[in-house]
Amino acid sequence: MMFRYPDNTKMVRELTAIAREELEHFELVNQWLERRNIPLAPLSPPPYGAGLKAQVRPQEPERFLDSLLVAGLIEARSHERLGLLATHCPEPELAKFYRGLMASEARHFGTYWILADTYFPRQIVMQRLDELAIAESELLSTLHP
Repeated sequence: MMFRYPDNTKMVRELTAIAREELEHFELVNQWLERRNIPLAPLSPPPYGAGLKAQVRPQEPERFLDSLLVAGLIEARSHERLGLLATHCPEPELAKFYRGLMASEARHFGTYWILADTYFPRQIVMQRLDELAIAESELLSTLHP
């Protein structure tokens, strides 16, 4: 999005900070894997993200709004999954790590929400978020029947 919409200065600044934090998280996760002698391996793209991204409308400005909201939904679900991992993890140090990541994902979701609310009227944001939430629910029901 930073390269597609470089004239949106606030968005570029906010997403640059998120990208920097995500790279730090990748490094920390990789350190956990190394300590456990688990090699980093290729992963196939998850169908959840692809399914949500398929909901992004192709025309502007709808594409921009949808991109922000889809990214926010992905961050919100990551927050939820990390919370579950932290709650049920038997290792206190790893659970603490998950809680730290969980807090970051919540901030990221908030950033995407604020950006959507900055660039679009709230009524339009809420209406589209409702539509995407329905599509997400349908997608999840097919992935996890």
